Amino acid sequence: MDQIQKHLLEQVAGLHEIPAGAYNIRANGESIGRSTTANIDIVTKEDKQGIDIYVKPGTKKESLHIPVIMSQSGLTEMVYNDFHIGEDCDVTIVAGCGIHNGGDAASKHDGIHSFFVGKNSRVKYVEKHYGSGEGKGERIMNPVTIVQMDENSYLEMETVQIKGVDSTKRHTEATLADGAKLVITERLMTHGSQYAESSFNVDLNGADSSANLISRAVAKDDSKQLFLAKINGNNRCAGHSECDAIIMDNAKISAIPEITANHLDAALIHEAAIGKIAGEQLIKLMTLGLTEAEAEAQIVNGFLR
Repeated sequence: MDQIQKHLLEQVAGLHEIPAGAYNIRANGESIGRSTTANIDIVTKEDKQGIDIYVKPGTKKESLHIPVIMSQSGLTEMVYNDFHIGEDCDVTIVAGCGIHNGGDAASKHDGIHSFFVGKNSRVKYVEKHYGSGEGKGERIMNPVTIVQMDENSYLEMETVQIKGVDSTKRHTEATLADGAKLVITERLMTHGSQYAESSFNVDLNGADSSANLISRAVAKDDSKQLFLAKINGNNRCAGHSECDAIIMDNAKISAIPEITANHLDAALIHEAAIGKIAGEQLIKLMTLGLTEAEAEAQIVNGFLR
């Protein structure tokens, strides 16, 4: 890998070197490195671009890295990755996509990730998006995540997009069985004329299933954001969605939460708050010697942390 690709890899996966455990590193449309373990197997799909990941039942405290990096301007790809998590597992999966575009043609990565989480398993999934490059070509990412959770399983998703992505539509669908728990935390910042759309559709089908969707977003300059969250309570369950956003300059943000109770014992809550940085916060930091711009940056960084 060249220095640009190494930088992208560091930004989206926190990798400074080849990771321990299982991994599949994809660069400019091709796999450039792969490793499996006794408990985690990675198989190339034969009918379309992508991989199947198989985690054996009982696998504990193992990790999987599957970052995608693109440094070739004008490249467009669609990738399908399926995660088959056996019963009684405890694993961490680090994904993410970084695009460096130094040309005039748009670079685009679309990915569909499907998770099948077995009974009593725990999965932490981290997905970071990052864009760089001085070219006029757009950096476009459209991730789709489809989740099927078996009884008493747990999935924690952390999605982060802080810089450099011109356009993104992020969609997540989840179906939960008895006792399953889903926690999603999104951190998102847009600037310039960027556009970001996040949508969630969660079906709480199982008794005592639960979902907690949390979005922290900052929109600057002339950027636009749309947050859509739909939770369907189809059994005795608990669901919560929250969008908390800071708006700056000439940006626009829309938050549209929706909750539907189809069962007497479905307990559902939604919250949405959009506002500018409070003046007293700026003044307090400026009295400590920060400029207004520095104070704004401190507040935004703390909000997205």
